[in-house]
Amino acid sequence: MKFTKMHGCGNDYIYVNGFEEHIAAEEKPGLVRRLSDRHFGIGGDGVIFINPGKTAEFEMEMYNADGTRAQMCGNGIRCVAKYVYDNHLTDKTSITIESFGKVKYLELTLGDDGKSATAKVNMGAPILKADEIPVRSDKEQVINEEITVNGQVYRMTCVSMGNPHAVVFVENVPDLKDFDIAQIGPYFENHERFPERSNTEFVRVIDKNNVQMRVWERGTGETLACGTGCCATTVACVLNGHTETKVNVKVLGGEILCEWDRAENLVYMTGPAATVFEGEIEI
Repeated sequence: MKFTKMHGCGNDYIYVNGFEEHIAAEEKPGLVRRLSDRHFGIGGDGVIFINPGKTAEFEMEMYNADGTRAQMCGNGIRCVAKYVYDNHLTDKTSITIESFGKVKYLELTLGDDGKSATAKVNMGAPILKADEIPVRSDKEQVINEEITVNGQVYRMTCVSMGNPHAVVFVENVPDLKDFDIAQIGPYFENHERFPERSNTEFVRVIDKNNVQMRVWERGTGETLACGTGCCATTVACVLNGHTETKVNVKVLGGEILCEWDRAENLVYMTGPAATVFEGEIEI
């Protein structure tokens, strides 16, 4: 099977051209787990199959590293756009890509080499209703609400960008690189209040337009970036009065620019996408 390794701000996935490679659906979870293994496989945060679209030009079929399906990936969808353009599956710089039946609209910016360098994605409207995220709560929206995790009380704001996020603002930590995310992340992910598990963003506000964020992704663990997490972080920052509507989110793998257009109620995300290498593997 041919594959391409790509990343967006260090959030790396293995990309498979579903136009040419045909893998049975029941075989994909096991294959994903094997390919994602960083010691015995190719290594990545998961696998993304690029397929013909049903209601859009292309489909992103995304799997977490543990073999579970995921609804959306902001970094992944930018890489899909780069892949289809750079590999001449389209000659357009305005592209539609669907994931789990939801269509996203992307605008590519080309580099000096004529290949896609960055992509701006219309990520749609943020979902704030608790039962639609989903998160268990007696309130319609979960904004700055207490949650007890592993015996410690935190405050979270919950947002769905096609997948569930719990955004936690961390105080008294000068640099989030010192935050022990590996210790607390799994407890958030599998907390009883999240019926479909949750991605969790731990955020330090720098100023009105800049924040630092680390993310624990369900089914994968900590990643160097999370596009939907950056969007959810921006929404949570605005809802809590921490920032303006346009925010540079500084993640371990770089920076992603997000903007919540309140008039349109749409979130736009702009960031890089890069190809690392191509190869073949026996499956």
